[in-house]
Amino acid sequence: MTRTKVAVIGSGNIGTDLMIKVLRHSDTLEMVAMAGIDPSSDGLARARRMGVPTTADGVRGLVDLPGFDDIAIVFDATSARAHIANAEVLTARGKRLVDLTPAAIGPMVVPAVNLTDHLDAPNVNMVTCGGQATIPIVAALAAVAPVPYAEIVASIASRSAGPGTRANIDEFTETTSHAIAAVGGAGTGKAIIVLNPAEPPLIMRDTVLALVDAPDHASHDAIRTSVAAMVDQVAAYVPGYRLKQQVQITPAPDQILTTAPVTHQVSVFLEVEGAAHHLPAYAGNLDIMTSAALRVGEALAAHLAQEVAA
Repeated sequence: MTRTKVAVIGSGNIGTDLMIKVLRHSDTLEMVAMAGIDPSSDGLARARRMGVPTTADGVRGLVDLPGFDDIAIVFDATSARAHIANAEVLTARGKRLVDLTPAAIGPMVVPAVNLTDHLDAPNVNMVTCGGQATIPIVAALAAVAPVPYAEIVASIASRSAGPGTRANIDEFTETTSHAIAAVGGAGTGKAIIVLNPAEPPLIMRDTVLALVDAPDHASHDAIRTSVAAMVDQVAAYVPGYRLKQQVQITPAPDQILTTAPVTHQVSVFLEVEGAAHHLPAYAGNLDIMTSAALRVGEALAAHLAQEVAA
């Protein structure tokens, strides 16, 4: 079977882990190039050891690599600001982009929620690590009862937050908050990220707090069933994704700043353990991004193959 040729821009932790996932775990994607801007980066060195052509001249260097014209999909694991410039160069050359930064130029995609909705878009955005972990839960709640408000807290090990993550904190909160509503189905969303300096490093923990109109035991049971089914869907491509404890449903607080009907608060506690392909197991925040991006890349490749066949 002919595999779809792909490249990665960004030779940091996320880009390197994604490259390894493509090389070792994808039957439909072929890793043919990695681009970075630091000639001495560990990511570029590892790519060369694994036989992947590299350039340290960024997106311009990628364009000049032999075989660039054959690349169909480019994963961007740089930064929100860099992605804007990268997208201008690559979209003009007909490349499909999977954006792992919080730039959110293109439609936001969370595989367990809307994988097939934007396969024709030239640039799809993977939201954020916190978004990938929590938006499926918000969507599971919204599938059962109205969710006027949802708030998520993503706690990650400080060691797993590299320069790119730290430079994008503002974009993280803005993009995730927007996606909680636009993709998850909440009326309003809020996102908080915590860099936990604990030693030894703790694995990623995510909390979803949502106000819902779920007045009776039947709706409570439906919520728990919907959340459990969604956790299974995400775990299909992120094996370390799991509920930390049973879903909690309690009467809504007395003071609620919403005009929508609200009867209960739902609290969902999650844990994301990394697969340790390249990154430590505690870096579930990075692993969920690369796993989700790989899932989207493979769906895009299948869609492109169908277009060619047609």
